[in-house]
Amino acid sequence: MTKVTGTKRVRASLLGLAWVLAGIVCALGQDSATASSSRPELRSAEALYLALKSAALDKTRVYNIREASLDHAALHITLDDGTIAFTQDVAGHVTGAFFEGEGEVLLIPPNQVERGSMALFTGAAILEEKFGTAYFRFNDGTFTELQPFLRTAENAGDFVTTWNSTAANLAQTDALRLLQTFSQWLPVRGTPNEKSAETDKDDHFLHARVQGNKLGGFDLYYDSTAIEQIVVGQLKTAEGSSYYDVWTSFTVGVPGVPHEAIDAARVEQGTSAVEISDYQIHARVTPPTELDADATLQLQVRRGGRRTVLFQLSRFLRVERVEADGYPVEFIHNETLEGTQLARHGDDLVAVVFPESLRTNQIIKLRFVYAGDVLSDAGSGLLYVGARGNWYPNRGLAMAQFDLEFRYPAGWTLLATGKRVDTPSDKKPGPYADENEQFSHWISERPVPLAGFNLGKYERAVAHAGDVTVETYAAANVERSFPKAPEVPIFDPRHLIDRLRLPTFPPLLQPPPPSPAKNAQTVADTSARAINFFARSFGPFPYSSLKLTQMPGELSQGWPGIVFLSSFAFLAEPERAALHMNPIDRIENDVVIAHETAHQWWGDLVTWNSYRDQWLLEALANYSSLMLLEANDPAKFRLLMDNYRNALLEKQKSGAFLMEAGPVTLGSRLSCSRFPKGYEAISYGRGTWLFHMLRGMTIDGERKAGVSAKTSDDPFLRTLRKVREQSQGKAISSRELLQAFEDEMPRSVWYEGKKSLDWFYEGWISGTAIPRIDLKNVKYTDAGGSTAVTGTILQKDASDQLVTPIPIYAVLARKNVLLGRVFAEGPETGFRLSAPAGTRKLVVDPNQTLLIRTH
Repeated sequence: MTKVTGTKRVRASLLGLAWVLAGIVCALGQDSATASSSRPELRSAEALYLALKSAALDKTRVYNIREASLDHAALHITLDDGTIAFTQDVAGHVTGAFFEGEGEVLLIPPNQVERGSMALFTGAAILEEKFGTAYFRFNDGTFTELQPFLRTAENAGDFVTTWNSTAANLAQTDALRLLQTFSQWLPVRGTPNEKSAETDKDDHFLHARVQGNKLGGFDLYYDSTAIEQIVVGQLKTAEGSSYYDVWTSFTVGVPGVPHEAIDAARVEQGTSAVEISDYQIHARVTPPTELDADATLQLQVRRGGRRTVLFQLSRFLRVERVEADGYPVEFIHNETLEGTQLARHGDDLVAVVFPESLRTNQIIKLRFVYAGDVLSDAGSGLLYVGARGNWYPNRGLAMAQFDLEFRYPAGWTLLATGKRVDTPSDKKPGPYADENEQFSHWISERPVPLAGFNLGKYERAVAHAGDVTVETYAAANVERSFPKAPEVPIFDPRHLIDRLRLPTFPPLLQPPPPSPAKNAQTVADTSARAINFFARSFGPFPYSSLKLTQMPGELSQGWPGIVFLSSFAFLAEPERAALHMNPIDRIENDVVIAHETAHQWWGDLVTWNSYRDQWLLEALANYSSLMLLEANDPAKFRLLMDNYRNALLEKQKSGAFLMEAGPVTLGSRLSCSRFPKGYEAISYGRGTWLFHMLRGMTIDGERKAGVSAKTSDDPFLRTLRKVREQSQGKAISSRELLQAFEDEMPRSVWYEGKKSLDWFYEGWISGTAIPRIDLKNVKYTDAGGSTAVTGTILQKDASDQLVTPIPIYAVLARKNVLLGRVFAEGPETGFRLSAPAGTRKLVVDPNQTLLIRTH
């Protein structure tokens, strides 16, 4: 997904909810220790949800509390002295409390990355904050555990009057999460108050909204069912925009097990509990706004015990009914949430509550019928699909088969994910049959992570890349909101004469708007050339065809078999000049088509494991497009790479460098109130440089070993072909990618003689530094037909632990000769290299393969 504007191309996070959903759609249900012996009868999921959403403080449960604590793994909350009121029972459970007094929170993040993130927002690597008020929400025996520390308060009525409205407003924040737990107590197939047989015992949840004395209001979450169980963050406004700053988020540690291994296991556990293997969707699109759909999903239960399952679906769609194996089931299409929750999760969620707990290996046909206004008219025969990623119920990025049928009016062209299998004369009957409408049927050629469609009044252009058909669909004009080129003077020789007589000015002319359709063939040809290049580099194109469609707005996205291209991508060079685009923007506009085409391999065929790995596929698609640019125009390639580095070294208003937003592994967390442009600059800029560094090491290693560096033997491309072969149709992590490069890394670039890239992961993938490199005390000693070169490498502006593979060249007769790579570790590293006889000059990294500062 790429955003291209007249001044800047940025990269946005694809399906930002994917990593959040991976954590919250997890095991549910537990027999709470706070259950009342006479539990009231529960009639519906909706009633339970509304009760959880509006839980008020209970005047009969107001206490003085002293020296109590809430401990959940690394999270420690102390209630030193104050008053606490608990909420009224919901389904026989106490689910919340409000505290006023003196309290303190202590949390120590487990690793350098998370401690650095914490320090960025709080000024300290460890969270140690006193607070005066706190609102708690929980699903376990917290109320019972606090009993020994409670004493009846005298001012109960006044306390509840003061804080009840605040507590009621905050109650809605966690209602959906608590519904996942307490829906286990709903009647089982009509049997009142009988709990489902199969449940998950590990379901502990605590949310604390505290008002810190120094840091203001912030949230602390512990969720035992989430991939990253502990999250701390704060809603913040900066320059008129709202951000949810995640101070830290991590998996609870296990002694002796690396955090990366724990994270990988949690991701696997979270994403495999319930899977969707197949979609069958019938939809009618009625321009300019309406979508009606009937979607059937095949749900496969990998781990039983849950009764409520969350799906992602636009809040602008109205769910009419949900059926499981033909029987109606309860659902809750989440309403607009309070600001913090909206910032963390969004409100595009549907909770489906099954009549009993799901069983391991159970297969369910789940049907959704829904409709709503998710499209808008952008003008010039262009529609904008606002819910592009959640127009159908899904659970984030996951490989599945899609069977899509659409009906839409005559005069429009619809393109969708998959291969079109109908003929123009097909008029398939069905729930949306209408003789006056067109019909199209699309089936995915292999499992894909997501599906989409686009609708417009397009003209078509065709190109070919071997057996792959490349089609471009573009409108005759751009959308209404497209920027207009500045007016230009009309040249007329008479005006020159007039200006000699009178102080007049020539009339102005408004250039005509661009016509994307006129450039559609160029776009198709450009993508076809990219497919040929990438197919030689990474392996065959994954699908039989590629459709590129014009889309209003500044954003471009590459989805399986279909690319949504911003109108900016269709601009011819004179049109870019008319908009006064700067040289960098023009180059980036040149590569956007190749970039989105590359996503057919990196992002669609191979996808990412979690939000911490999203940078892999974003940066790899970007670097793939830059390799093609380098093959055609090395100077433009260098300009872009320099621009990425310079952007990272750009100072913000706070005086901090943009690179300090964090490492690539923080993913969407990088865009925050401190660094609004953090995600784009780091995931794309630094991420692209990381692949460039890996490429430089592998090529230099083989060159030093005497292996020919032909394209067909390029070890970097050889590694990527292996990744494609082994990981197609799967998700990949940063560690797994590095393991593939370890297998191909020549011995000459092994650090400390080990075939491991752990040093690269720790220092460069998990780091933020851009060091400055210098040489000092260089000495040359001639002996036996060669020259021994000794000296010291200085590494500045980096931690003492950063390891940098420095390529050192000898300069001989205006030619640079590689002597080898020296691993610089810490501020100073001595080296000794053998050079050709007569060497008297060294240069560091003349081919610019390292992300280092230039002088």
